[in-house]
Amino acid sequence: MSTPGPDLKLDPTASSSEFWESLYQSVPPPPTAPCPNVRLVELIHELAPTPGRACDLGCGRGGDALWLASTGWQVTALDVAATAVAAVNAAADERDLSDRIRAEQHDLADPPPEGPFDLVYACYLHSPVAFDRDDAIRRVAERIATGGRLIVIDHASIAPWSWRLNDDEPRFPSPDETREAVTPSGHWNTERCERAERLATGPDQQTATVADNLIALRRS
Repeated sequence: MSTPGPDLKLDPTASSSEFWESLYQSVPPPPTAPCPNVRLVELIHELAPTPGRACDLGCGRGGDALWLASTGWQVTALDVAATAVAAVNAAADERDLSDRIRAEQHDLADPPPEGPFDLVYACYLHSPVAFDRDDAIRRVAERIATGGRLIVIDHASIAPWSWRLNDDEPRFPSPDETREAVTPSGHWNTERCERAERLATGPDQQTATVADNLIALRRS
């Protein structure tokens, strides 16, 4: 996401909906269609799950949800910001994918949507607003059917151009810490749990090596 504009309310005590709605209203839509997360694409290609029902936690403008829908998935895309949800639904209409995507305004602190799901994923679901992210992921993951997957992709470093709320240096959990924090009850097989580096491109085409934590679990 681009650097927020001056109208953004920089108040971490705000509710999630207030903060993220202000953020999406402050940042102009990208000039091109949103792209999927390269790490999610890699994992889906590697694990090769059969398309079924997916749930996107914190869908943003919908790059991941739109891509999955284009490959045959039925996607429930959740975001707390009404502006983000509207953008996903508009993009789905433009791409003739509205029959495969249902974007909903949903606070992940609320009860999770009805399942079952074959895939639940959270890509860079980080927030400066107080929010029990791990609990939210676990509760939705409880709706995963046998044989289904939970994928969590997190930042494990910060890019030089990244916007942040203050000057505090963030601490990034290890892949194992993240896996332990988000794994719901039941029997799960670990398919990926690692820190991986990649070359990222910033908004002004600058590049830097960044790291991601990749977690993929399958319900047995």
